[in-house]
Amino acid sequence: MLNRSLSTFMNAFTASDYTMYPFSTQNGKDFQNLLSVYLDAVFFPCLREQDFWQEGWRLENEDPTDYKSPLVFKGVVFNEMKGVFSDNERLFAQHLQNKLYPNHTYSVVSGGEPLAIPDLTWEQLKHFHATHYHPSNARFFTYGDLPLENHLEQIQEEALCQFERIDPNTEVPPQPRWTSPREDHVTCSPDALAPDQSKQNTLCVSYLLGDITDTFEGFILSLLSSLMVSGPNSPFYKSLIEPKIGSDFSSVVGYDGSTKEASFSIGLQGMAEEDTERVKRIISQTIDEIIQNGFESERIEALLHKIEIQMKHQSTNFGLALASYIASSWNHGGDPVELLKISDSVAKFRQALKENPRFLQDKVKFYLKENTHQLTLKMSPDEDYMGKQTQAEEIKLQEKIQLLSDGDKKQIYEKGLELLEAQSKTQDASCLPALRVSDIEPAIPITPVQMSSAGDVPVQLCEQPTNGLVYFRAVCSLNTLPEDLRAYVPLFCSIITKMGCGDLDYRQQAQQMELRTGGMSVSPLVVPDSTQMDTFEQGILLSSSCLERNLPHMFHLWSNIFNNPHFHDEERLRVLVMMSAQELANGISYSGHMYAMTRASRHLTLTGVLQETFDGMEQVKFMKRMAEMPDLSQVIRTLPRIKKHLLNPEHMSRCAINATPQIMSESAAQLESFMQDVAETKRERKPVRTNIIKVQINQRNGMFPFLGKFRRLKPEPNFQPCQMKTFFQMPFPVNFVSESIRTVPFCHQDYASLCILARMMTAKFLHGEIREKGGAYGGGAKMGGGGVFSFYSYRDPNSVQTLSAFRKGVDWVKSGQFTQQDIDEAKLSVFSAVDSPVSPSDKGMGLFLSGLSDEMKQNHREKLFAVDHKGLVDVAERYLSVGQRTCGVAILGPENDAIKKDPSWILK
Repeated sequence: MLNRSLSTFMNAFTASDYTMYPFSTQNGKDFQNLLSVYLDAVFFPCLREQDFWQEGWRLENEDPTDYKSPLVFKGVVFNEMKGVFSDNERLFAQHLQNKLYPNHTYSVVSGGEPLAIPDLTWEQLKHFHATHYHPSNARFFTYGDLPLENHLEQIQEEALCQFERIDPNTEVPPQPRWTSPREDHVTCSPDALAPDQSKQNTLCVSYLLGDITDTFEGFILSLLSSLMVSGPNSPFYKSLIEPKIGSDFSSVVGYDGSTKEASFSIGLQGMAEEDTERVKRIISQTIDEIIQNGFESERIEALLHKIEIQMKHQSTNFGLALASYIASSWNHGGDPVELLKISDSVAKFRQALKENPRFLQDKVKFYLKENTHQLTLKMSPDEDYMGKQTQAEEIKLQEKIQLLSDGDKKQIYEKGLELLEAQSKTQDASCLPALRVSDIEPAIPITPVQMSSAGDVPVQLCEQPTNGLVYFRAVCSLNTLPEDLRAYVPLFCSIITKMGCGDLDYRQQAQQMELRTGGMSVSPLVVPDSTQMDTFEQGILLSSSCLERNLPHMFHLWSNIFNNPHFHDEERLRVLVMMSAQELANGISYSGHMYAMTRASRHLTLTGVLQETFDGMEQVKFMKRMAEMPDLSQVIRTLPRIKKHLLNPEHMSRCAINATPQIMSESAAQLESFMQDVAETKRERKPVRTNIIKVQINQRNGMFPFLGKFRRLKPEPNFQPCQMKTFFQMPFPVNFVSESIRTVPFCHQDYASLCILARMMTAKFLHGEIREKGGAYGGGAKMGGGGVFSFYSYRDPNSVQTLSAFRKGVDWVKSGQFTQQDIDEAKLSVFSAVDSPVSPSDKGMGLFLSGLSDEMKQNHREKLFAVDHKGLVDVAERYLSVGQRTCGVAILGPENDAIKKDPSWILK
């Protein structure tokens, strides 16, 4: 359906005790189509045996066409779950839940423990579906501006009327309470990228709380959790993070209301074995201190302010977020409407606190101090963890094989061939409803923006219904930054709002930011030029938001960050460096395909070089080296050097404000006075780079002097793209594979064809090869804004074989064996992304950040509509053919003998 609809979201996900099937779209006809398909898929699925083999698990010859090749386990979910548990954070969270709730459904892995999956039979699956996936056990949620009656009628006619009510008997009973605390220990794989190799232990104490259907109690516990663990002013941050015993809180921390009875967890990761008792002692002492001292009223106000902002901020997936927010409580019989009345809970809380100033302390005493149902779980690395997992899988496999007769083995071989044949056939999807290309709006809605200036800096003003919030952005160039400081930019961005500024130390700064803003952040910005390859803008993006009444406070905080940021506190810096390094190391098993794509593009464009430095494996390794440094004084000396180049009003190229019309002039005035504040500390700097072109942007009604300081880089005369194949050996049982190819920028005639090509190849060829036949969890192709066309696979049991699937995909397009229907479906899929909703806070950002005017977007739109069969074959031949292309390849995965023996690979 992704290719037959203009959906803005479509998925299905499994929690510990429910499955949710959400979709969203902006088109009424599409909504009916999707509802129809979803009702059919959920209540009347085919569940054929072949589907179970492909998506679940099967025994099959390693090479399905060779009877003599060994039998192995295959299956999409089987491989996915092996990938999931290669992530130590996920592994720990799973063990913690299973052991805190040992008596019922939460004691097992809802997504499937990899070695338990081969015990599931097709019959069991069908029976489970018939009893659980029944309207008597279902809840329906719709959100939006289409009439509800039509939805109800459709749900009744297409599903409900075909069932009799049953008692599904799916209530989760309460977990019997323990009379004394328990301890347990689990092991995991060592992490080669951990900030400190000698500190890879995790310890966490988890407490069982009350039933989540008590809405007010859940609200209080969630609020209490934030007060205890969020930000540098929280007691657990001070007692556990600041002494640098570990690198960060444990992967499970704070309040969790996703199970029938909630839990609260607190602990550390990246700690040494010998600190175990010390950490337990600190946790217990901190709880005592909280009960004694309570919380400052200003921290409570800051948290209530945060809730107010979250309620006012409009995201594009508001309806989906609501569905997720109410799902757990509603699933257990809670009142979903009561959950949404957040203002009532806030008022009730204020009243309770007024009546009993020790209200929160009493809760801590009851739920934590006096609670005997608490689990202390430790996790430590085992050098042979992967080996043991592999061995356990091998034993399981041999047990299965030993039960087979020769006749069984022959049958497995024949079934394997049948499945392969079924996978190679094009499925007839004509029974599915589809929109037509003519259903797509021909023109984009225009976003009106006004241009102004503050000092010498151009300002873009965009009037939007922002619900009383003001959104501010600014871009500062990093053209003058010396080459040797580049790698520090992401660190600089992440710490600049967290070290203190002006007369505020870092704790006071955090408090003021929470009390006065919806958050303040700085991030690296790399914007490829839309007309020329290897011309790009590099800078940092400042972003923040606040309620209208707090405008002066927000800009005052920015002034302090510009004029007087603090860099001297080495202890504070070390905490931030450790947390950042740990977070990067943890993210790889989840986002491995992104790292592979970034690395594969590394030598293809100038933007690619910078993106690898800022966001790639290079940055992960750089931060690991920083975390290992015994002395950070050299870094402390470097930060002010970077500040001179980046937070310098001379180098601010433009600002933007999104706000309601009523507050716009006040916002602009506050911005003006902020610019005056920072301009007084200006110093003249000579630019290091002389080859800078200024680009002006045409937004429909004439040339604007806007973005006159749009600092762009000319092509580096000596940049030569080159081919490179890189392999990163990782402690995962699955691979992330990518191949990237240098093509053309956004405004080029062929860009639209390459976008459609990537979608069509993904849906019509690569999905079948990489997921259905190969057993990977996902894979496909995408066209990037920087002119790089990328293939990728995600949690893939194969490595080099997947590269040949990418090449087969190109041959398939060149052979022209695709239909007009295939092209139209790819167009629908591309347009659903192009036309995805934009929130009021982000309107006008395409123009502001990338210089893409409405005119350029409309031009691109017309090119997408015009893409045809001949054009697709043509771009595949010209850009993606073996002889024509400049490409890079990267794989992150387990030890690989074939790659080790191949001298064309660089091993990392």
